[in-house]
Amino acid sequence: MNMKLTFLGTGTSVGVPTIGCHCKVCTSLDPRDKRLRCSAMIETEQTRILIDAGPDFRKQMLSQSFRKIDALLLTHIHYDHVGGIDDLRPFCQFGEVNVYADELTSKGLMRTVPYCFEEHRYPGAPAIRLHTLQHHVPFMVNELEVMPIQVYHAKLPITGYRFGKFAYITDMKTIDDSELDYLHNIDTLVVNALRFTPDHHAHHTVDEAVAFARKVGARRTFLVHVCHDVGLHQQVNSQLPEDIQLAYDGQVVDVEY
Repeated sequence: MNMKLTFLGTGTSVGVPTIGCHCKVCTSLDPRDKRLRCSAMIETEQTRILIDAGPDFRKQMLSQSFRKIDALLLTHIHYDHVGGIDDLRPFCQFGEVNVYADELTSKGLMRTVPYCFEEHRYPGAPAIRLHTLQHHVPFMVNELEVMPIQVYHAKLPITGYRFGKFAYITDMKTIDDSELDYLHNIDTLVVNALRFTPDHHAHHTVDEAVAFARKVGARRTFLVHVCHDVGLHQQVNSQLPEDIQLAYDGQVVDVEY
């Protein structure tokens, strides 16, 4: 079975172009150099799954067909990944939106948008059903099995997701060797790559992301959570291995489940 992967956003926390910056990337006319905050969508004929809903969520979803969201999977509580939760409102006409997050993120979400979880929600508030997941315990979203894994964003444990032969990881700096067993036989990998240099305390550089892709043994890898310092999309991809490329906003690829 194949799934359709749509990159809704491939940028870092401040997006690209960055406010006040006039570098060659921020002023580029290539639409692939315009990067909204990081988010992705997995679809089959029966199912739509979103990964993260940052502050650009509304804009991202305006470019997509309007259909039920079967699950929203959150990686962690940082604003650039959950700032668009309130914009789930229109999708609640299909019923409650199932949101999955680890315990730390679930608790943070209840502090961030507490009005979504009150017993008597005010009219118009998003109808969310929050599921607290456990790493390494798979769950089903319709016909798709989702395996949550744990990576580290500096010292913050956050969640990556595997769907069959596809894995999505963002905001990672390190991963325990024991987690690699959950990434065995991956065909397509999405992983963060902030920039080439300097090193960052909480994010992979491009070289670290390439090394990780090689360690996992993915057939192809797409790099996301990219900032303007990485360089122009076209130039960077011409320098990277053919099987490891920068993703871009709006890119659609078929991935094997």
